Amino acid sequence: MRRLLLACLLLAPPALAEPARAPRQMVATASPQATEAALAILRQGGSAVDAAVAAQAALSVAEPHASGLFGGAFLLAWDQGAGRLHFYEGLASAPAAAGDRLVEPGIGPATAARSGRAVAVPGSVAALALAHAAQGRLPWAGLFAPAIRLAEEGFPLPPYLAQVIRNRAAELRRVPAIRALYFDAAGEPLAAGAPFRNPEQGRALRLLAAGGPAALYGGALGEAVVAAAAAHPVPGWMTLADLTAYRAVERTPLCALVLARRICTAAPPSSGGVAVLQTVAIAERLGIARAARDSAAAAHIFLEASRLATADRRRWVGDPDAVAVPLAGLLDAAYLDQRAALATPDRAMARVAAGDPPQRHGALPAASDPVAETATTQVSILDAQGNAVAFTTTNNLNFGAELLAMGVVLNNGMTNFAANPGPADHPAQNRMAPGKRPVSTMAPTLVFGADGRPDLVLGAGGGSRIPDAVAAAVIEVLVHGADAERATARPRIGAQTGTEELEQGTALAGLAEALAAMGHTPRVAVMNTGLQVIRRLPDGTLEGAADPRRDGVAKGE
Repeated sequence: MRRLLLACLLLAPPALAEPARAPRQMVATASPQATEAALAILRQGGSAVDAAVAAQAALSVAEPHASGLFGGAFLLAWDQGAGRLHFYEGLASAPAAAGDRLVEPGIGPATAARSGRAVAVPGSVAALALAHAAQGRLPWAGLFAPAIRLAEEGFPLPPYLAQVIRNRAAELRRVPAIRALYFDAAGEPLAAGAPFRNPEQGRALRLLAAGGPAALYGGALGEAVVAAAAAHPVPGWMTLADLTAYRAVERTPLCALVLARRICTAAPPSSGGVAVLQTVAIAERLGIARAARDSAAAAHIFLEASRLATADRRRWVGDPDAVAVPLAGLLDAAYLDQRAALATPDRAMARVAAGDPPQRHGALPAASDPVAETATTQVSILDAQGNAVAFTTTNNLNFGAELLAMGVVLNNGMTNFAANPGPADHPAQNRMAPGKRPVSTMAPTLVFGADGRPDLVLGAGGGSRIPDAVAAAVIEVLVHGADAERATARPRIGAQTGTEELEQGTALAGLAEALAAMGHTPRVAVMNTGLQVIRRLPDGTLEGAADPRRDGVAKGE
């Protein structure tokens, strides 16, 4: 084994660009247009939360497949003046008429996932409104001006959006509203760089700007959402009453001391936050700091930590308002010691099962993992006053339910519930039920410095790969001292999908043979997560980087 590890020398990282640097404030999003929208608000004296509202609105235009304006979101917001961290949860929830599963005789999984029934009650706007009420400085209406201009005046179609449309062209062109916007007269997908406008979405944004959240939660915009879901051959369960009753929730963020740093992330119904903290903590116990960066030894440690965290999050995490989640037990130091002790230095575990954490009494076992959200986006912001936002928002799958309301994509968040609800007397933690929030792997994260201020602001899109991307970036910075660009662009690795994966076309893919010799079964795959990172340097300079796998850009001043 020693000869094998010595043969797998430190792999040289790919040539990287320099991270963006700025002295005062920084924004990193998956869209140049959204980054500019957020910076425009910061220049007007807006807070990081104000800028997040503007970024979300712009993303809904420029990154419509993923942005989640009518989807769900987690927002972690640091208030520098008060010295307090807030976690605003706006996950899309099950309507009051929901059953316990999407599929039924005659309606298979593929049909149900892209139907009116898959549309959950959207929560992103409610979460942003809750955060804005507490930490906003500028009026709500003005925050939508950049996005309205984008929708009405147009912009060149972004490359990653063009690729997403091409990849699903056969399905998308069958939806008249989508075909009219994203395909040419001959039915071919619009090419990258083609002029693009969405004036109908401009109308929706104007309603939201003028009427506030009430435009969606009971007003004309909400009526359009309900009507669009109801018009599908497999109609939605959602009613206007569901929208009126929806409330975003301020929850306690999940924090732990790992790698000698205070790391805070999203709490349940996020399973991603738990997985990030467990993965980093177990990797620390297994000696990740002593392993050469990007070596087979380091990859082995990370994969084992990811596998252990995956098993726990799938079994124990659910909507905390509906089921008991043994949160403290999952992060208990002695429990993490026990989990780490299951791994060995040179051989992959044959089988990984969920652990038996302390304080688990009352928690119910999960029956299955949900369909993972892959159309998800991350916004990272640090403003001139030191306020920070890590905001992850999602439509769930690319183009969500493949339905539009006033030019805006509707989510298919109902697919995030367990596909197998389990028996009534032994239900899954993540069983679908009226009013319940499904589990999500979204994991917006802040890492604090010795002075109590955020040193890292990060998060990712990418479905079940999100926790691995965030955990690897945290390790890259805290263990290896990497800059924001290296942390963001580093080759992807993980096992949160349930399969061990190495990113195709990267140096890590070359470790497949060495890992297989250790008993791993890695798959080389495309892993197009969308990670956005902001790093504060000791002298106060800010670094920012947006994931090169998508259209993003980081920019500051």
